[in-house]
Amino acid sequence: MPEKKTSWIKYAIVAAVLVAAYFIYVEVQTRLGERVLAEMQLQRNSLPEAFGKAKAENKLVLADLSAIWCPTCRSLDKKIFSNPVVQKKIEEKYVFARIEYESEEGKRFQETYDTRVFPTLLVLDPDGKKLDELPVTTDPETFIQFL
Repeated sequence: MPEKKTSWIKYAIVAAVLVAAYFIYVEVQTRLGERVLAEMQLQRNSLPEAFGKAKAENKLVLADLSAIWCPTCRSLDKKIFSNPVVQKKIEEKYVFARIEYESEEGKRFQETYDTRVFPTLLVLDPDGKKLDELPVTTDPETFIQFL
């Protein structure tokens, strides 16, 4: 009988360590994501702001559904959206909207555009109609071709 109790305790300890490791990982990834966003010069708008600006400026909206703790999203922010040449190309034709995956805006975005993965890059008209979904790449030259 004592062996079963000891066995259960071992599993509980392993589970607790794994849960703690997961939360530490997410926290570290979040901090790294915040650092990259702080350095990114591309103006980030909420989706409603982007639609308003797009109408006023006769542009499209480039909507980025991302998660702050996502390493792929962070790589996209660092290698694509922080690149001055890419920024210039985006600003010529688009209003950029950054939507946080886990926010209320993110939940509405996922329901509206039937998307569940991140990062997701959608081109929307100023009224919110989906025109295109861009492939995700961290190569600036390739990304510019997709624009």
